[in-house]
Amino acid sequence: MKRAILLSFVLLALASFAMGQNWSSTVDVLGAHQNQGRGCAGCHAPHSGSFGSGHGGVADAGSYALWGQDASPLYGKTVAFGDNGRFVEVLPNGIASGSEEVGGILLCLSCHDGNLTPSNMMQNWSYEQQIGLLTNTTYGSQKIPTLLGNDGTTAGNYTNDHPVGLNATISTGNGLVSTNGVLSVTPGTPYAQFVANYGWPSLAPGKWSNPYGVNAAGKPYVVCTTCHNQHVMTVYASTAASPIVGDGGGKYYATYFFVNGPYNPNLQGKLTAGQAASTTQFCRQCHFGEANEANNTNNIPTVFQ
Repeated sequence: MKRAILLSFVLLALASFAMGQNWSSTVDVLGAHQNQGRGCAGCHAPHSGSFGSGHGGVADAGSYALWGQDASPLYGKTVAFGDNGRFVEVLPNGIASGSEEVGGILLCLSCHDGNLTPSNMMQNWSYEQQIGLLTNTTYGSQKIPTLLGNDGTTAGNYTNDHPVGLNATISTGNGLVSTNGVLSVTPGTPYAQFVANYGWPSLAPGKWSNPYGVNAAGKPYVVCTTCHNQHVMTVYASTAASPIVGDGGGKYYATYFFVNGPYNPNLQGKLTAGQAASTTQFCRQCHFGEANEANNTNNIPTVFQ
């Protein structure tokens, strides 16, 4: 009997893993960033930066990533994120440097702020919710906002937004190590076991760089693009450098909200007490103290979809 029960758990875990490897999107993977038909040029203007998009701007328009939105209203501004505003970020004075703060925060806010910058193409309503991709009925009936500084509370309120920037540093320990600002995982540690049970897609080396910034003290810090891949809304593709559950790379998993990792909020009624949702596991990459593996519980499999 015990063997039969154990076998059923193993088969269930393997089934969840097998399904997770071959996810295919029902919509164009660029999703909301189709920009109401303008497509890539909605953000990356091939000529003249934000002037080429009809927004005007300042002299450095388009000088990094051919950026086609006018980010200049944000230059040098102070934004206080999270926990009563204790994570203070002073934004760069321009975009030409292409720093992590520019590419990972400033450019994102040039569309997703809605307070200091115009709302541009934004409807301030989650695209997944608009088109019916959120099937979990525990979501409320209100529109889910997409403008951080204009979300229906007080204008300019960022205290209810996840911290990003130089002071939003990533905690290490339990096997997650920072060496000269580069994160790595020590084999045989609790964090290594977490990577085996889920992965570390937001912190592992990406195709172009490490997906976080490094401050003057040498500590890695969170930017918007640590948690989000702005180019793919609905699918996460694992790589050899960032495998999921040791899949070796080249596999595909459900994700939503442009989250940079397997992240499926539509698992209502599909979880047992002995399983972890991919949505929970994603957050535990940085919030590791709440992970199973940090609490001497190493055999909880991840359910992806």
